[in-house]
Amino acid sequence: MERRVVVTECSAITPIGQTKEEIIRHLVDGKSGVKKLRDDGLLSNYIQSGVFGTVDYPIEYDFKRTYRKTMGPVAFYACQVAKEILEKAGLGEDFITSGRLGVAFGSTHGSPSVQRQIYRSFFSNSESEFSSIGAIDYLKSMVHTTSVNITKMFGITGRVISSCTACTTSSQSIGFGYEMVKYGMQDAMLCGGADEYDTTTVAVFDNLLACSTAFNDAPHLTPRPFDVRRDGLVVGEGAGAVLLEEYEFAKRRGANILCEIIGFSCNNSGGDLIFPNMDAITKAIQLGLQDAKISADEVDFVSAHATATKMGDVVEAQAIYSVYRDSPLITGLKSYMGHTMGSCGAIELIIALYMMEEGFVAPTLNLDEIDDRCAMIRHATGLTETDIRVAAIQNFAFGGVNTSIIIKKI
Repeated sequence: MERRVVVTECSAITPIGQTKEEIIRHLVDGKSGVKKLRDDGLLSNYIQSGVFGTVDYPIEYDFKRTYRKTMGPVAFYACQVAKEILEKAGLGEDFITSGRLGVAFGSTHGSPSVQRQIYRSFFSNSESEFSSIGAIDYLKSMVHTTSVNITKMFGITGRVISSCTACTTSSQSIGFGYEMVKYGMQDAMLCGGADEYDTTTVAVFDNLLACSTAFNDAPHLTPRPFDVRRDGLVVGEGAGAVLLEEYEFAKRRGANILCEIIGFSCNNSGGDLIFPNMDAITKAIQLGLQDAKISADEVDFVSAHATATKMGDVVEAQAIYSVYRDSPLITGLKSYMGHTMGSCGAIELIIALYMMEEGFVAPTLNLDEIDDRCAMIRHATGLTETDIRVAAIQNFAFGGVNTSIIIKKI
């Protein structure tokens, strides 16, 4: 039996703020969160790209030491947004620990900063350095460190899913959580993703010639989704999380229902691991609509993946047009904060939700001249007051993984 799934709380840590008010202010004012890349003495001297979507404000962590000792930076982000959600949600401890609440949370590759320390010790040729590596280091760095640190902190005993599919990590987490609730496996799921500040991720994309390099002296002017002057993505950091609940359960307990998730799709291109595949992306968009049981013309807004790579934006624009034509407004939200990697799907869903609540669509930042190959879709080029009833959030990852999540105002 299929059940309705609603979002009742959300929380984000982003390069454009942590609170709803801060994030909306950046969107309305057109203010970027992209900054100069830090000189960390690691790889920054060898990287051509000099920009990063940076969380540069202090975050007040008040975690007990027993929880902090197994956390690397990425788990701190994850546990902070989880903590904010559970504090606001009002779920009793009996329910949180009952097994009816699960966690679907991931990151691109755990905590790379902790991993580097382990490798330095491992290859130091020093017995004392080698013996200093302990189980705690692994718990900080492992791929599923975000999800299990959340379960540890709050005593959550339900299902645990830890996606690590790069750019679709948190959108998969939300989608898989949606399916857990929809099909009765859980009554609620805490879902999202996080990634920490990491120069090695910049190095990977830089080596693939996929990073922005032309705006190192003016970071706020990049990335530039769909623009003729776009020159690549900007790596970023952050975290995003949502609480999903079964609709009747949420109603009974008087939860504040923010929106309903009505559709989710996930597929793979079955081919190239890097280059975007238009057929597979188009199919993912169609499958999302099919799961939502709606037609394309019912979607008012699409949050495009829009990384500002040369071909990625063209393929995505063509796929969007093949399904939606020029009906919904389109925004590339990464233009404000860079590509926050494993957290981007959750953060972009939260921002879409904020705009749905406030009745506006933010424009794609830095979209000064639309590339003719991307011009067929309806770009948001200015702040637009509008009623978003249905929104689609789409993300595509290395490995050919494609997702679409469709949310509806209640």
